[in-house]
Amino acid sequence: MNPPSRTPTALAHALLKARHSGELLDADEWSDVVATPADAAAVQAAMAPALGWRVAGVAHGPGRVPRYWKSGAPRRDAPLAHAPLPEDGVWASPSVAGGAPLHLRGIEAEIALRLGCEVTAGTAAALQPGEGLALIDGITAAIEVVDTRWRQHRDAPPLLLAADGLCHGALVLGPWQDASRLLPRDWSAQVCRLRVGEGPLQEFTGTHPLGDPLWLLAGWLQALTGRYGSVPAGTVVTTGTWNGLAFARPGDLVVAQLEGVAEASLQL
Repeated sequence: MNPPSRTPTALAHALLKARHSGELLDADEWSDVVATPADAAAVQAAMAPALGWRVAGVAHGPGRVPRYWKSGAPRRDAPLAHAPLPEDGVWASPSVAGGAPLHLRGIEAEIALRLGCEVTAGTAAALQPGEGLALIDGITAAIEVVDTRWRQHRDAPPLLLAADGLCHGALVLGPWQDASRLLPRDWSAQVCRLRVGEGPLQEFTGTHPLGDPLWLLAGWLQALTGRYGSVPAGTVVTTGTWNGLAFARPGDLVVAQLEGVAEASLQL
């Protein structure tokens, strides 16, 4: 049965409901609603009021700039993608997922960065890829749980995945460390260790898809200042997976360690 209303706003409401209920939506019923990147952005804009966020493009409207974001790309010459993360799915490590409705339980070990000051459009525009370290006051390890509200999971059309927060389920943040841990840093030698449940301890070295988690900072800040005018201090961004994508099961303990940075853990 088709939804009674097939608009970006209706899809936004359906996705928000599915996030809390665990219901999966049929991508075939909604594929013509999100036919362009602008349609996916319209879905995100329609979610904003319910999440307490300012609508993108409204520099001084009600709500706040989303505090938590994911950003990344599979390689440096690919476009960056950015998505705001609902705060009720951001947890401090060590964390227990409890009754949060998760389906895929994809696991990505990441580094998260925190802004130490407000960033204006002018400051962001002057940045080149890889720059912006002076704007960061905190760094930590993070576990992103990759999930979806689509019955087709990651086989849903890319624009529907984008409308659904780029397949975001939850985020676990380790203890914040001073940004001085970023310098000096040879990211090609950075070690990430990941254990999922009873599986073997896996080790990855220099496997960040952009070579440097700071690489995306300029593009992320330019995108956000374009949407909101400025980005407040304390805003957090995750920067891409070191391990590719692993999968966990209910009951698994997930531990991600970024050597010399921090550790994060999640009990599913």
